Amino acid sequence: MMRQDSNDETEDVSLFDADEETSRGSRRKKIRHPIASFFHLFFRVSAIIVYLLCELVFNSFIACMVTIILLLSCDFWAVKNITGRLLVGLRWWNQVDDDGKSHWVYESRKTGQKISSEAESRIFWLGLISCPIIWVIFAFSALFSFNVKWLAVVIMGVTLQGANLYGYIKCKVGSRKNLTSIATNYLGSQFLRQTFSREAQPES
Repeated sequence: MMRQDSNDETEDVSLFDADEETSRGSRRKKIRHPIASFFHLFFRVSAIIVYLLCELVFNSFIACMVTIILLLSCDFWAVKNITGRLLVGLRWWNQVDDDGKSHWVYESRKTGQKISSEAESRIFWLGLISCPIIWVIFAFSALFSFNVKWLAVVIMGVTLQGANLYGYIKCKVGSRKNLTSIATNYLGSQFLRQTFSREAQPES
C-alpha cells in the first residue's frame, strides 16, 4: 500500500514482507544483513584507498582512474538500490510521469513494520556521511595543489556519494514532514468542523 504526500512527493511504501519477528532487543543489537552491511562500506572505502595509494602502488593513472570510477559507480548503485532499503528501510529514485515531467520519489518503511537494527543503522549512516566529507577534503586538496588530473575523479566521488547522501536525508526528513503535515491537516479540519457546527446551531 502506498501513501504519497502531494506537497513534497514523499512516499511511505511497504518495502518488506512480514517475517516472523524475534525479540525487539536482540533484533536491534545484531546485524541482520551482514552482506549488505559489508558492501555498503566495501566499494566506497576501496575507492578512497585506491585514490590514496594509487601513485605509490600503480604507475598508470588511467588504470587508477578507471578503477576508482568503477568502484564509485558500484557503490552508488548498491547504496541507492540495495543497502538503504535493507539496512534502514529507505529508498529514493526519479520517475517520469505520462506528461513527461520528472519527479523525485522518496520512500520509507512503514512504522511498526520491521524495526531496523541499531548496528546496521550506525553502519549505514556513518559510511553515508563520512565518505562524502573525505571526498570533499580530497577536492580541496587537489584544487589547492593544482593537481588537475585528479580533480575530475574527485568531483565524480563528491557528486555520486553526495547524491546518495542528499537522497537519503530527503527520505528521512520527508517521512517526518508527512507525519507533521497529516497531524496539522487533521487538527485544522477538526477545528473548522467544530467552528461551522457551532455557527450552524440555532440560537435559543
